[in-house]
Amino acid sequence: MTTITFHTEGSRIVGFDSKGHSGYAPEGTDIVCAAVTSAIRLVECTVNDVMGLAAAVKVSERDARISLRLPGGLSASAESACQALLTGLMLYLSQLRDEYPENIEVLEA
Repeated sequence: MTTITFHTEGSRIVGFDSKGHSGYAPEGTDIVCAAVTSAIRLVECTVNDVMGLAAAVKVSERDARISLRLPGGLSASAESACQALLTGLMLYLSQLRDEYPENIEVLEA
Protein backbone atom coordinates (compact mmCIF):
# COMPACT_ATOMS: atom_id res chain seq x y z
CA MET A 1 0.00 0.00 0.00
CA THR A 2 1.12 3.55 -0.73
CA THR A 3 0.72 5.89 2.23
CA ILE A 4 0.90 9.65 1.75
CA THR A 5 1.05 11.73 4.92
CA PHE A 6 0.50 15.47 4.62
CA HIS A 7 2.18 17.50 7.37
CA THR A 8 0.44 20.62 8.61
CA GLU A 9 1.17 23.52 10.92
CA GLY A 10 -2.21 24.97 11.79
CA SER A 11 -4.06 25.28 8.50
CA ARG A 12 -0.82 25.41 6.47
CA ILE A 13 0.35 22.30 4.62
CA VAL A 14 4.13 22.30 5.03
CA GLY A 15 4.90 19.13 3.08
CA PHE A 16 4.25 15.45 2.66
CA ASP A 17 5.82 12.00 2.79
CA SER A 18 4.88 9.22 0.39
CA LYS A 19 6.04 5.67 0.97
CA GLY A 20 5.41 2.21 -0.36
CA HIS A 21 4.18 0.57 -3.53
CA SER A 22 0.44 0.33 -3.99
CA GLY A 23 0.44 -3.36 -4.80
CA TYR A 24 -2.21 -2.90 -7.48
CA ALA A 25 -0.01 -4.56 -10.12
CA PRO A 26 3.63 -5.64 -10.49
CA GLU A 27 6.21 -2.87 -10.21
CA GLY A 28 6.58 -1.13 -13.55
CA THR A 29 2.97 -1.77 -14.59
CA ASP A 30 1.17 -0.40 -11.52
CA ILE A 31 -1.22 2.37 -12.62
CA VAL A 32 -1.91 3.48 -9.03
CA CYS A 33 1.80 3.97 -8.28
CA ALA A 34 2.19 5.76 -11.62
CA ALA A 35 -0.70 8.12 -10.84
CA VAL A 36 0.67 8.94 -7.39
CA THR A 37 4.23 9.45 -8.59
CA SER A 38 3.18 11.58 -11.55
CA ALA A 39 1.06 13.89 -9.40
CA ILE A 40 3.76 14.26 -6.77
CA ARG A 41 6.47 14.98 -9.35
CA LEU A 42 4.24 17.59 -11.03
CA VAL A 43 3.86 19.45 -7.73
CA GLU A 44 7.60 19.17 -6.97
CA CYS A 45 8.59 20.46 -10.43
CA THR A 46 6.10 23.32 -10.21
CA VAL A 47 7.30 24.41 -6.78
CA ASN A 48 11.04 24.10 -7.46
CA ASP A 49 11.52 24.53 -11.21
CA VAL A 50 8.65 26.79 -12.26
CA MET A 51 8.29 28.92 -9.12
CA GLY A 52 12.01 28.81 -8.32
CA LEU A 53 11.55 27.90 -4.66
CA ALA A 54 13.89 25.66 -2.72
CA ALA A 55 11.57 22.99 -1.34
CA ALA A 56 13.50 20.16 0.25
CA VAL A 57 12.88 16.97 -1.71
CA LYS A 58 14.12 13.49 -0.87
CA VAL A 59 13.62 10.57 -3.25
CA SER A 60 14.55 6.97 -2.55
CA GLU A 61 13.49 4.64 -5.35
CA ARG A 62 14.89 1.67 -3.45
CA ASP A 63 12.61 2.40 -0.46
CA ALA A 64 9.72 3.76 -2.59
CA ARG A 65 9.79 7.09 -0.73
CA ILE A 66 9.33 10.69 -1.79
CA SER A 67 9.13 13.62 0.60
CA LEU A 68 8.78 17.35 0.15
CA ARG A 69 8.99 20.20 2.67
CA LEU A 70 8.25 23.80 1.79
CA PRO A 71 10.84 26.39 2.75
CA GLY A 72 9.97 29.03 5.32
CA GLY A 73 9.68 32.74 4.64
CA LEU A 74 7.69 32.51 1.42
CA SER A 75 6.12 35.63 -0.04
CA ALA A 76 2.34 35.85 0.26
CA SER A 77 1.87 35.00 -3.42
CA ALA A 78 4.29 32.03 -3.30
CA GLU A 79 2.64 30.76 -0.11
CA SER A 80 -0.80 31.01 -1.69
CA ALA A 81 0.33 29.17 -4.83
CA CYS A 82 2.05 26.41 -2.81
CA GLN A 83 -1.01 25.94 -0.61
CA ALA A 84 -3.21 25.65 -3.71
CA LEU A 85 -0.85 23.06 -5.21
CA LEU A 86 -0.60 20.98 -2.03
CA THR A 87 -4.33 21.19 -1.34
CA GLY A 88 -5.02 20.10 -4.92
CA LEU A 89 -2.58 17.21 -4.52
CA MET A 90 -4.27 16.13 -1.30
CA LEU A 91 -7.69 16.28 -2.95
CA TYR A 92 -6.52 14.33 -6.01
CA LEU A 93 -4.86 11.63 -3.90
CA SER A 94 -7.93 11.40 -1.65
CA GLN A 95 -10.11 10.83 -4.72
CA LEU A 96 -7.65 8.21 -5.95
CA ARG A 97 -7.87 6.56 -2.52
CA ASP A 98 -11.65 6.44 -2.86
CA GLU A 99 -11.21 4.55 -6.14
CA TYR A 100 -8.45 2.24 -4.85
CA PRO A 101 -8.98 1.95 -1.06
CA GLU A 102 -6.88 -1.22 -0.82
CA ASN A 103 -3.90 0.43 -2.47
CA ILE A 104 -3.56 3.99 -1.23
CA GLU A 105 -3.95 5.77 2.11
CA VAL A 106 -3.96 9.54 2.66
CA LEU A 107 -3.27 10.90 6.15
CA GLU A 108 -2.77 14.25 7.85
CA ALA A 109 -0.27 14.78 10.65
